[in-house]
Amino acid sequence: MIFNCQKYENMKLQGSVLRIEKSSIYDGDGLRTVVFMKGCPLRCQWCSTPESHHKKIQTTVDGSITYGQIMTVEEVMIEVRKDSLFYFNSGGGMTVSGGEILAQPEFVYNLVRRACHEGIDTCIETSFYGKWDDINRILGCTDTAFVDMKLMDPEAHKKYIGVPNDLILSNIRKAGAEKKKNRKLIIRRPLIPGVNDSRQDLELLGQFLAGLPGVDHLQLLPYHRLGTDTYRKLGMTYQLPDTETPSDEHMEWCRSIANKYIETIV
Repeated sequence: MIFNCQKYENMKLQGSVLRIEKSSIYDGDGLRTVVFMKGCPLRCQWCSTPESHHKKIQTTVDGSITYGQIMTVEEVMIEVRKDSLFYFNSGGGMTVSGGEILAQPEFVYNLVRRACHEGIDTCIETSFYGKWDDINRILGCTDTAFVDMKLMDPEAHKKYIGVPNDLILSNIRKAGAEKKKNRKLIIRRPLIPGVNDSRQDLELLGQFLAGLPGVDHLQLLPYHRLGTDTYRKLGMTYQLPDTETPSDEHMEWCRSIANKYIETIV
C-alpha cells in the first residue's frame, strides 16, 4: 500500500532531475514512471541524451528550451505517487535512469529507498561506473537493475566511452556473484555497428556473463539516432553521423553468438 508520511529522513534532499516521464513500457515491467537524472561521467559517442551530460541546468543555444530542474526527494515522490494505481494493476513502478544515476548516488539512494518503503516497485538503469559502496546500497532498495555493458575491449571502451571499463567490470562481477531472490540483474548491450557488434566482442561478453550466476539475462538493443537534434540545439557535434541502425537479420546473428553462453533477448 502506498502512503505519504508528512516527514521522513532526507525528504528535502535535492537532486538535479532532467525530466520525469509517465506511463513508460520500455524501462522495466508494467507501466512505469521514469525519473531521468542529470549528470554523467561517460561520453558514449552514440549517447541519445546529451542534455543529461551535466548536472547543471542547461538551455538550448537559442534559449528556447531548458533542460532540468532542481527537485527534492519528496517533490519527485509526489509525481511518482500520482500513478500508483497503474503500478499495481500492471506490475509497474518507478525507474530511475540517467544520465548516470551514480553521478548523484545519495539522492538516488534516498529516492529508491523511499519508493521501496511505500511499496512501489523500483528499477534502475546504470552503467555501474561508480563506487561499489554506493551501488550496493542502492541495489538493496532495487527490484530490477539494468546495467549497460558497452564494450569488453578496454582500449575501445576508452575510445568510444571516454573512460576505462575496469571499474564497470569489477562492479558487475560483485553484483552478479550470486543470485538474489528478490532482485533481477539484467545486462544490456546497445549494438553499435562497427563498434561493438563483432563476433569477438560478443563472444567475450557472453563468456564474461556466463560466469555470473546473479545475472538474469542479456538484452541486445539496436542502435538508433534518437536525440541527434538535441546536439544541434545545444551546439554540440554528434560523433557517429553516418552510423545506421542494424538490420533485424544482424540483430539475430548477434543474439545467436551471445546466446551460446547466456539467455539473450533482442
